[in-house]
Amino acid sequence: MSYAGRVSKSGFSRNVAEPPGSGQDPGLSGPRASSGEPASRLKVAILSTDARDLLRNYHEVVPKFGTAPQALFEGLALFPEVEVHVISCTQQPMQSPAKLAENIFFHSLRVPKIGWMRTGFQGCIRATRKALKQIRPDIVHGQGTERDCAMDAVFSGLPNVLTIHGNIAELARFLKSPMGSYWWFAARLENLALRRTFGVFCNSEYTEGLVRPRAQRTWRVPNAVRLPFFQAPRKTPPQGKCRLLSIGQVCPRKRQVELLEMARQLHQQGLDFELEFLGLATESDSYTATFFERLKEAEAKGFARFSGLKLGEELIACFDGAHALVHFPNEEAFGLAVAEALARDLKLFAARLGGIVDICKDVPGVELFEPEDWQGLRTALANWMRGGPPRSVGSAGTMNARYHPSVVAQRHLEIYREVLQSSLARQNGLPVSARQRNVAT
Repeated sequence: MSYAGRVSKSGFSRNVAEPPGSGQDPGLSGPRASSGEPASRLKVAILSTDARDLLRNYHEVVPKFGTAPQALFEGLALFPEVEVHVISCTQQPMQSPAKLAENIFFHSLRVPKIGWMRTGFQGCIRATRKALKQIRPDIVHGQGTERDCAMDAVFSGLPNVLTIHGNIAELARFLKSPMGSYWWFAARLENLALRRTFGVFCNSEYTEGLVRPRAQRTWRVPNAVRLPFFQAPRKTPPQGKCRLLSIGQVCPRKRQVELLEMARQLHQQGLDFELEFLGLATESDSYTATFFERLKEAEAKGFARFSGLKLGEELIACFDGAHALVHFPNEEAFGLAVAEALARDLKLFAARLGGIVDICKDVPGVELFEPEDWQGLRTALANWMRGGPPRSVGSAGTMNARYHPSVVAQRHLEIYREVLQSSLARQNGLPVSARQRNVAT
């Protein structure tokens, strides 16, 4: 999961057109209604990892979130009739703002190390329950099963839903995680959380297929693309050498070593290009060490380089300075880098798997290949570069219609309403047919 998101000190931008339905009372009733507290304004608690804790950047004063949660917060900031409380557990105290936006409050909860994975996140669960008793939300939304958020949500004692960002059980299987390892435990906690929650947001057909057998209910809701990818003026890439991008943490799933070998073969054909790798890298990992060892030759010959993690405006500048994105993983829950590239009208060469298939459906300027068809990918890239690589046009409008934060946030509010109505029907003992009619209204 990528933690590239960040909020500005002034909160999320609202310098966009109001989304459909903005300003309307969602008319939701939840736990506060039964206690006599006014519930005309929906109150949502979203449990999300603050990447300052994940990256041990405790000195920073501005919260950081994953790209998908941040884009959701940007969308929810456009609905002032909704009150949102973002809760993040952390192992060290940090200075944090009280608000992320006018209607989005932030709560950072310190939990000692003993309260994390080694105890099934018991400390995080208890700290979150204590905070929720004071906040009194209508519904709780846990973002991801990688850490504590899902467990905090399903043991909150309130109506709750989850979002799957990375399929942890599938990841543990792919990595052959040994018994007792972090991912082995995380996969089992994921299974527990999916069984207990009211329903699960799945960001692709692939994810939904993995989750559906383990959950009561699923909804297919894509990740949102952050607002700046739609707002920033697009720039034309420089003439001359063809510039290709590969984005993702250096690891076997993203296959940077294999992409580097393909680039070497294209270079041997006399093609003038540069493949730029962006993302995090842990050099102590053997796969990453192999990548950097082979990168030395590529950098010396000028056909590849590694530029590290790029965030915000820097990342957008990288997209706008490139001609194409090459994204060829062997597993992908969603593929947010793909949606971001298409939002900047970038040409795409990618593997036909996971969420990439959903993103690229009926989108111009994309070329998809079977995950092991390296020959097809190499041939397509060579032919495209020989023809003088043009920038693709037409994909940005489709991405805006599907993945704009306001669109995705609106769908979240609809599902919150459905869950709360269904929960209220169960509390009132309505028969199934009546409950279904209630949810449909």
